[in-house]
Amino acid sequence: MHAVIISIGDELVLGQTVDTNGAYLSAQLAELGVMTRCHETVADERADIAEALRRACERAELVLVTGGLGPTDDDLTRFALADAMGCGLIEDAQAVAHIERFFAARNRTMHARNRVQAMRPADAALLSDPPGTAPGIHAKLNNTDVWVMPGVPWEMKAIWLKHVKPTLTAGGGRVIRATKLNTFGKGESDVAALLGGLAERDRNPLVGTTVAEGVVSVRVRSAFDDADEAQRRLGATVAAVRDALGDLVYGRDDETLAEVLGALLKARGEKLATAESCTGGMIGQMLTATAGSSDWYAGGWVTYSNDMKSHQLGVRPELIEQHGAVSKPVARTMAEGALEKSGADYALSVTGIAGPTGGTDEKPVGTVWLGLASRHTETQTHHRCLPGDRAAIRQRASLSALNLLRLQLIGG
Repeated sequence: MHAVIISIGDELVLGQTVDTNGAYLSAQLAELGVMTRCHETVADERADIAEALRRACERAELVLVTGGLGPTDDDLTRFALADAMGCGLIEDAQAVAHIERFFAARNRTMHARNRVQAMRPADAALLSDPPGTAPGIHAKLNNTDVWVMPGVPWEMKAIWLKHVKPTLTAGGGRVIRATKLNTFGKGESDVAALLGGLAERDRNPLVGTTVAEGVVSVRVRSAFDDADEAQRRLGATVAAVRDALGDLVYGRDDETLAEVLGALLKARGEKLATAESCTGGMIGQMLTATAGSSDWYAGGWVTYSNDMKSHQLGVRPELIEQHGAVSKPVARTMAEGALEKSGADYALSVTGIAGPTGGTDEKPVGTVWLGLASRHTETQTHHRCLPGDRAAIRQRASLSALNLLRLQLIGG
């Protein structure tokens, strides 16, 4: 079985809201052995929605639609579905009663316009007991099952779990198991070269790569008729990917670099401090986003100005005068100052030019120096010339610092 997911709404098309519904439904379908052919995002235009429905029903046996079931003039999905089916809309008495009870239970007045939410295509069925005022709709269009759900994520999930998911079996006996391995330190083409034949498109399990915010993720999808076989093949391919990429792999699925680093520090009973300039506290934010980080993160300094570098971390003004704030000696002294003042076991520092201004021929935008001071080894300093805009440079500089310590802790 294959599926198409359609997300409705001007706010999605304009980029004002990120479509999390599509990602959730795709993951849910994969667990059931149903492969999603494509996602389509459609504006609040009746004719466009109807055309998207017709097109989707030609491509898949299952179509999932979210959005456009509210009471306002731009909620047009029910009308478009009726157009695609070639029938009119009728009012469902049970749905009207539900909406009336919904408002009465909250001591609120039901507006006349809410009655539109009780309308359905004549040849379709409304789904009972919705969590909000918008019932879902189930229809058949050209022998394809069409399920329409609200765009509000918690309402969509409730209807999916109660009405839609129970009707689906593992698409024709096919079982899909998927995971991803996250890497940092090389670009996508370098990772692909290291994967070699593992990334051939006719392979099962299928291996592919994606990039987000400097992290290259290796996706592995295993599809077999037997669940045990799918899991076994997935495990074997994951092991082969790890062998091919070595220390580039830092985590799996949703694991972040900060989480992985925190686990390494906690296992050793050691703590980290930070000294940041161009990243402005981003490293500290990444570290403290992890629950329990107080066990292994001592704290840090955001020394954005030269005076702060001197007063807080002991960077001598003449050092900055001679070499500049973005330099190897300053990164070294920042890390060593943070190590001494914090009493931690390790200290990371970063100083750089995030742009868009401030670059020179000698030190262009993207120039970053990292420092790693330790109670156990000599201080390290590393130079990076990072691509991207200001946000990307700061993000990649932060991840580079975290990865620097991770590699030291694992002996990489």
